[in-house]
Amino acid sequence: MDGYFGSYALVAALFAIGVAVVGGALFLNRLLRPTRPTAEKLTSYECGVDPVGDGWAQSQIRYYVFTYLYVVFAVDAVFLFPWATVFAAPGYGVATLVEMFVFLAFIALGILYAWRKRVLTWT
Repeated sequence: MDGYFGSYALVAALFAIGVAVVGGALFLNRLLRPTRPTAEKLTSYECGVDPVGDGWAQSQIRYYVFTYLYVVFAVDAVFLFPWATVFAAPGYGVATLVEMFVFLAFIALGILYAWRKRVLTWT
């Protein structure tokens, strides 16, 4: 396990052990669980209400746009933590402050664009 490829072998071995543990747990669960399917157990459960009609429901695209916007801005927030640690380091104060204002300007531009396209209106 020495050398360059030894590190990869160690990661591969740990990955294989993890897959084996998860696969073994799932297999053991399948062996030990009782299987008594009934018609009631096989129906869809929707918050205590019996399902009515078929399972197809059309959804509006704006809900997906809200989701994408949330993911984009949540991922952008991840970049604030490294910035905060570098900002405290000596000699990086002004440069990191300028970089963060440029970054926040891009985020503000994205929010402004979404607002102008009326993506942020719920109805």
